[in-house]
Amino acid sequence: GLFVWHLKNTGIRQIPCQFVHLCRVANDRLITFQYFNFLKRMYVTQYNKDLSQRAKPKSDSVASPFRELQQLDQEKKVIHKIRPISPVHQPLSETSSRNELREVKSAAETEDSGPPVRAESKEDRQWKEMKLRLDDLPGILARLSKIKLTALVVSTASAGFAMAPVPFDLTCFLLASLGTGLASCAANSINQFFEVPFDSNMNRTKNRPLVRGQISPLLAVCFAASCGVPGIALLTLGVNPLTGALGAFNIFLYTCCYTPMKRMSIANTWVGAVVGAIPPVMGWTAATGSLDAGALLLGGILYSWQFPHFNALSWGLREDYSRGGYCMMSVTHPGLCRRVALRHCLALIGLSTVAPVLDITTWTFPVISLPINLYISYLGFRFYRDADRSSSRKLFFCSLWHLPMLLLVMFTCKKSLLEKEDKGDLLGGNHGRAMEITLP
Repeated sequence: GLFVWHLKNTGIRQIPCQFVHLCRVANDRLITFQYFNFLKRMYVTQYNKDLSQRAKPKSDSVASPFRELQQLDQEKKVIHKIRPISPVHQPLSETSSRNELREVKSAAETEDSGPPVRAESKEDRQWKEMKLRLDDLPGILARLSKIKLTALVVSTASAGFAMAPVPFDLTCFLLASLGTGLASCAANSINQFFEVPFDSNMNRTKNRPLVRGQISPLLAVCFAASCGVPGIALLTLGVNPLTGALGAFNIFLYTCCYTPMKRMSIANTWVGAVVGAIPPVMGWTAATGSLDAGALLLGGILYSWQFPHFNALSWGLREDYSRGGYCMMSVTHPGLCRRVALRHCLALIGLSTVAPVLDITTWTFPVISLPINLYISYLGFRFYRDADRSSSRKLFFCSLWHLPMLLLVMFTCKKSLLEKEDKGDLLGGNHGRAMEITLP
């Protein structure tokens, strides 16, 4: 009885210890899902050898591509050359030796010509640092300053100077032309400096010097400063302060207003037209020193002429402008673009009629200029009606010869200074006679 009681007590005491031991063993020997998959793979690889993956040996008939390339290279290097027929007067020994030397040289050249071609192709694919040479610097600076546009600006300023009702002063004319050209170079250079990331997206402007890295931005800014500061100083001190102020205002308007507005609003076209209308006003003020009605008339003609010129140009560059991120009428408002071009073509007829009224030209000017004004208006109407590239190109190329023709006709019909003096004397004499008659 005591033995049974002892076994029961020991069993009850050992039950908790055995339970903890079994839990530890179960945790140590717990079969997880990953361990089960591992056992499954081991079973498949050991007892089912048919299911194991085996690499199929390649057939001997298929040749490796590397060997084929090597064979092709060897075949390319083999050159079969036909020996030329030796002339009769030369001995056979000399001709054979010369031919053997030629074959050896040609074989050596073909063997050596392979690797350099590959090396050159690799070098072409790599980035290269563009070095600035002094011989290329004038051409680069000319493209940076938009030399053709600068020439147009100087020519319109010269027209304004020539139309002024004062005696012609050659020194003042040269100083005004030089200062206007320098100011235009400065404005164009700053414009290209600001628009480098946008010009790189356009086919029309992707070859500009700053975009291609032919010139550094620092050098471009220094060039703009070296043109702008002397140009404004020359206009202010050498001509008159009014012309210098107009030049400085035009640089500010072009670089700080027109350039950023090109990516913000279509109003940039009107601001750019004001920029193009200021140079003839500068020419007039350089000659007279004052802002008269004639200066405003010349500025109005240039203002209206720019709309058919630029709108027709931008119509063919709509893809480029949209790719560059510029907000142009031809991209966002195509109907307005065509209407504005036609409207200002017709405005040129009215402005030409106002010139003799302001006593700037004779009455022959509106008569002679009427055919060319009607022709550009007709092309503007076709551009408004058809709205295609053909009509826009015709209007654009017409605008290129229309402006110089109109200014030339205006200059030939200009009222001479003697006629104005005689008219002034007549008015003064009539006024004096009227005073005499009224006096007792």
